[in-house]
Amino acid sequence: MSVLIAFLSLAVERVLGYPDWLFNAIGHPVTWIGRLISFLDRRLNRATDSDEIRRRQGVRALLIILLVPGLIGLALHVLLWLMFPTGLVIAAILGSSLLSQKSLAEHVEEVADALETGGLTLGRIAVSRIVGRDPEKLDKAGVARAAIESLAENFSDGIVAPAFWTGIGGLAGGAAYKAANTADSMIGHRTPKHEAFGRAAARFDDLINLPASRLTGLLIVLAAFLVSGADPRAAWQVMRRDARKHRSPNAGWPEAAMAGALGLSLAGPRSYGGEVVEDAYMGEGGRREAESTDIRQALKLYHVADWLLLGLFAVLSAIVIYLTILLTQ
Repeated sequence: MSVLIAFLSLAVERVLGYPDWLFNAIGHPVTWIGRLISFLDRRLNRATDSDEIRRRQGVRALLIILLVPGLIGLALHVLLWLMFPTGLVIAAILGSSLLSQKSLAEHVEEVADALETGGLTLGRIAVSRIVGRDPEKLDKAGVARAAIESLAENFSDGIVAPAFWTGIGGLAGGAAYKAANTADSMIGHRTPKHEAFGRAAARFDDLINLPASRLTGLLIVLAAFLVSGADPRAAWQVMRRDARKHRSPNAGWPEAAMAGALGLSLAGPRSYGGEVVEDAYMGEGGRREAESTDIRQALKLYHVADWLLLGLFAVLSAIVIYLTILLTQ
C-alpha cells in the first residue's frame, strides 16, 4: 500500500497542488512541524549550556521531531488501511501535502517571468522567495543560476525524497522525512545558535537524502534524452565528475546533472547573510551567463523528470499489486 500511496500522492499533487482554500483554513503540515521545532528550539537550545549539552539536547529534539509526525502518520496509515479502498484516496490526498511539484514549478517560473518583464530588480525579488542567498549580490545571470539550482535541489528534497520515503514507510515515512527535512532547514545551520544544537538534524537530513539525491540526478539525466536541446551525455558526465565536489553530500547530484544537461556552470561561491560560502562549480567550464531561457529549459527537464518519477512509482505499484494478488490466491 505504501508504494501505491506514493504514486497516487504524486498524481494528486501534480494536478491540484496544495489548494489555497485549504491552506487558509488549516495551514500546511510543514507549518505545524515548524511550530513544534520552534518550541523545542526555545525550550532545549539554551545559550548558557555547553556545546556538548546542546548537542545532546539536539538529539533529543530530533527524536521528538521525528516521532510526533511519524506516529501520527502511522496511526492515520493504519486507520485508512482499514477503510480501504476509500481510505486509499484519503491517504493519497494527505500524502500529496508532503510534496511540492506544482508550487516549485510555479515559483521558479515566476523568476523567469520577472527577469523578462521587470529585469534585475523584479528577478531578485522573485528569486529571494526560493533561495536563502543575498539577492542584492546577484546579477541577472546569478538570479537565473540561483533559480535553476533551487529547482534541481528542491526536486530532490521536496519531491523525490518525500515520495521515496512515503513509498518505503507510507504516511509515517513521508511525515517523518518531512519533519527531518524541515528541522534541517530551521536549525541545521552552522551558526553560533544552532551549530551544536542542530548538528544531529543536519547530519540526519544528509543521511536520509542520500538515495533520493542520486535518483534525482539519474532522473534528470534520463529527462535530458527526451528534451530537445538538452545534453544527456554531458548531464551524466558532469554528474559523475562534479557531484561529490559540492559542499553538500546530496545537492551536488541534481545540480551537476542539471548543469551538464544545460551546458551551464552552477553552484560555486555564494553569499549568505553577507558572508561568502566557497563551493565548487558544478559543470566547471560551462556557461555562467545563464538567462531566463535557461530557466525555462530547466523547467522542461524538471517536468519530464517528474513524469518519469511518476512512471517509476506506477510501475512499482503495478508490481506490488500483481504480487499481492499472486500471493493471496
